[in-house]
Amino acid sequence: MELKVINDKGVASANIQASDAVFGRGYNEDLVHQLVVAYQANARAANSKQKGRSEIAKSTRKPFAQKGTGRARAGMASSPLWRGGGKIFPNTGEENYTHKVNRKMYRAGVAVILSKLVSENRLTVVDELTVAAPKTKMLVEKIKGLGLGSDRLLIITDNLDENLYLSSRNLPNVLVLEAHQADPVSLIRYPNVVVTRAAVAKIEEIFA
Repeated sequence: MELKVINDKGVASANIQASDAVFGRGYNEDLVHQLVVAYQANARAANSKQKGRSEIAKSTRKPFAQKGTGRARAGMASSPLWRGGGKIFPNTGEENYTHKVNRKMYRAGVAVILSKLVSENRLTVVDELTVAAPKTKMLVEKIKGLGLGSDRLLIITDNLDENLYLSSRNLPNVLVLEAHQADPVSLIRYPNVVVTRAAVAKIEEIFA
C-alpha cells in the first residue's frame, strides 16, 4: 500500500510504499482490547499494603460483656467489622498483576492499531521533523506548518532528536517517541500521529 508523505511545510511529497502487514490490516477490536489491558496491567506497581486484623495495634481484650448490653457480640476491636479494624483479605504489596502477551500477538496488535490510524486519516508521514534549537515556539510553528494543531499529538521518529525532544517538553499534549518506543496505549490515546519517513521503515522492521 501507499502512504502519502508531506514535507515540514505541509506540501505533498512523493508517496512511499508501506507494508500491508503493518499498515493494511483489518481491525480486530478483541485483540486491541486485550493488548491495551495487558499493557496497562503490566505497568501497574503492587505498592498497596493493607493491614489484616492481626496487624492492627489494638488490644485483644473483649470490648464488652458477651450478654446483657443489647449490642451485637464482639470479640476484639480489631475485627474487620469495626471502624479502624483490619481488612478482610488485605493487599499484601506482593500481588502480581502482569498479563502474558506473546510477541506475535503484540506485533499484530500494534499493526492493527497503525492500520486503523491510516484508514481514519489520523496518521501523517513527513519526510523529516527537526528543529534548529530547543525552542518550544519553533516546534509549535512546525506543527502548525504541517496543518495539525498541538492538541494531543504523538510524534514518532527513527532516532530521537535532542532539540525536538526538549522542544516538546513544555507542550503537555505532545509526546515524542522513537519507533521502538511506540506502544499501543499511546497510539490509541493521541488522535493525531506524525511519523517520519525513516521511522516508517523502522516500524515495519519491528512489527512486520
